[in-house]
Amino acid sequence: MHIGFIEDTPLRGGTQIWVSEAVKKFVEAGEKVSVIAPEGTFVAQTCAEYGATVTTYDFEDIVLNPDKYKQAWIAGLSPCDVAVTTVHPPRNGFHCVGFGAECIKAGSLKTIIIPKTGSIVPWYKREYYMPDPDVATHVICITDFTRKYLEDVYKIPDEKISLVYQGTEVDRFTSSEASRTEALKRYPLQKNSHPVLGSVGAMENRKGQIIILQAVKLLLDAGKLPDIHVMFVGEGPDEAMLKAVTKVYGLEEHISFFPFTSEPNYVFDRIDILAFPSFYKEGLPNVLLEAMSMKVPVISTDLAGIPEVVFDGETGFITDVANVEQFAEAIEKITKNSETCVEMGEKARTLMENKMNKKYQFDAFLEFFQKLTR
Repeated sequence: MHIGFIEDTPLRGGTQIWVSEAVKKFVEAGEKVSVIAPEGTFVAQTCAEYGATVTTYDFEDIVLNPDKYKQAWIAGLSPCDVAVTTVHPPRNGFHCVGFGAECIKAGSLKTIIIPKTGSIVPWYKREYYMPDPDVATHVICITDFTRKYLEDVYKIPDEKISLVYQGTEVDRFTSSEASRTEALKRYPLQKNSHPVLGSVGAMENRKGQIIILQAVKLLLDAGKLPDIHVMFVGEGPDEAMLKAVTKVYGLEEHISFFPFTSEPNYVFDRIDILAFPSFYKEGLPNVLLEAMSMKVPVISTDLAGIPEVVFDGETGFITDVANVEQFAEAIEKITKNSETCVEMGEKARTLMENKMNKKYQFDAFLEFFQKLTR
């Protein structure tokens, strides 16, 4: 089988890490893999290192001159039995799913295009998921919430949609005494910092990290959790804003910023709680699964597929979107009851072991591709 991926983004987030891991897994399994991605990006560079055939293009220029890249895309897709593409936001009329389908049609290819999505954006168009009736298409949803939404709102037939959870690397995301010791070295904080909250991933508006700062200020102003500390680990367009707000709020002693890491397991071994107050456009974020695999309770929002793993009061707490008071209350609840914190972590780990082990989920994707092409 020849598996293709289209990843139209310069970002280096959870989805892009999953794509690179999938490429590595499929290559190791003896499958042929091709990737189409913007030049110089994390996906293009990493997947080439893993042995995929990579076709690159200019991320900005393709929007202005799509025809200039059509033949390269056709060539990149021509050997592929399937082409998996993340449903990214449209860019001035350009959309990777539509352009991929256009290239498949123009080249008379037998490639099945597979939009893969977990997040729902209400202003997205139906054609981002079903681009052309003349091109074989099948949607993969990584949350049941998304599957139902596509059926109910976009009226995409049930037989054209499949649910396949992505899962996480449970073996990799397993805490140990050695990793906890290393975590303390990598992420030194002020003595007696507790609780330590972690925000891991892209710093951008939709992730809602401003809620974390507001919740911390609310708790401190109320005289609660005087030793609370937050680790922001990652990169993105909101980083400067978050640092500025930290200063305005006078939280410098309670907030630390660390760069992107390809080894977030050490972050999870350093924190007590994963804080994930996302506003919109989420599916089932990898960072939640990774933290839960390492027995870290999660505080997140009632959004998309998040409640499919964060069971309120069991594996963490679910709050309303943008509700600072609820988020602060959840932090306080977990911190003031150590037994609850441990119990939530244990339940989270059990859930990951039983239902979200990526060791088996990559096989599930491969089996699905094989079934689809038979």
